[in-house]
Amino acid sequence: MRKESLQFLKDLIAAPSPSGFEVPAQRVVRRRMAQFADQIRTDVHGNVMCIKNPDHPLRVMLAGHCDQIGFIVRHISDEGYIYFASLGGADPTIVVGSRVTIHGEKGPVLGVIGRKPVHLLSPEERNKPQLEIEKLFIDIGARDREAAEKLIAVADPITFQADFQELDRDFVVAAGFDDKIGTFVCMEALRILAKRKLDCGLWAVSTVQEELGLRGAQTSCYAIGPAAGIAVDVTHASDYPGTDKTRQGDIKVGEGPVIARGPNINPVMGELLVSTAREKKLPHHVEAAPRPTGTDANVMQLSREGVAVGLVSVPNRYMHTPVEIVALSDLENAAKLVAETVAQINEKIDFTPL
Repeated sequence: MRKESLQFLKDLIAAPSPSGFEVPAQRVVRRRMAQFADQIRTDVHGNVMCIKNPDHPLRVMLAGHCDQIGFIVRHISDEGYIYFASLGGADPTIVVGSRVTIHGEKGPVLGVIGRKPVHLLSPEERNKPQLEIEKLFIDIGARDREAAEKLIAVADPITFQADFQELDRDFVVAAGFDDKIGTFVCMEALRILAKRKLDCGLWAVSTVQEELGLRGAQTSCYAIGPAAGIAVDVTHASDYPGTDKTRQGDIKVGEGPVIARGPNINPVMGELLVSTAREKKLPHHVEAAPRPTGTDANVMQLSREGVAVGLVSVPNRYMHTPVEIVALSDLENAAKLVAETVAQINEKIDFTPL
């Protein structure tokens, strides 16, 4: 991966952006894309739109959400422990024992999500099938409530510690790849196309609050009114123990992005993505999506009178954990696929399925 692109990815991962608190990550996007976009706009919802050919009547929208799962401070006990609620879907069994950062007004505060050691658990507690996130707490080392409140406040956002690290091959691990890599791919696609002539207007959008119900894509797509669009997200890899290929498909990290086909996908756009991958000899998978996807593609498809939408995903191991794994080559190939697909779109293409 290009050095400056990799740094952009690392900067995105390092910028906290739990749903509803995406401002730090969006600042990274605006700073990076100032050299590639003709215009950059931020709407009242917090979506960042990086635009090439803003006056072209044919608009194509790329959407990758920058929000990550996280938590929010709900209560500070008299003893100085912090109780919290989820922002997005977090598995309580994964949360226990995690290191987290509380993003207070005075700066980041480190903490750990603690639990009684196994030695002290009663038989009933050991056999309890599911932890309740409302019963978990964060320990920041504070002496009491007064000491804690000098550092943090109720409603401060919380994230897992990011810790971007490289593994074997070109695999990397961090918290928050879902879906900062969607934003990364969309912006890299615009970068690739920045100096190329397009027969459309390209709106690459870093959307917000996807983890709470696809909210940013809904508002930004309505405002843009695109004829066509591509959402970029992660999808579940099935190349590690315990996964079920009969339900998830055969999806492998490092073997290319994933192109979805199904009722959420416009058939013409879906075929354009597949044919582009084949023509450009880009490694890829095809994934069956038998119902509306849990991605920005869902609300994009239904915006206004309808949008011809496609979905490109990056294989991801251990989604919604602090140790998500992706391959840098998959990100690069996803950006190339999206860019080369957009480069073919013009007013002669009829996305009506006939």
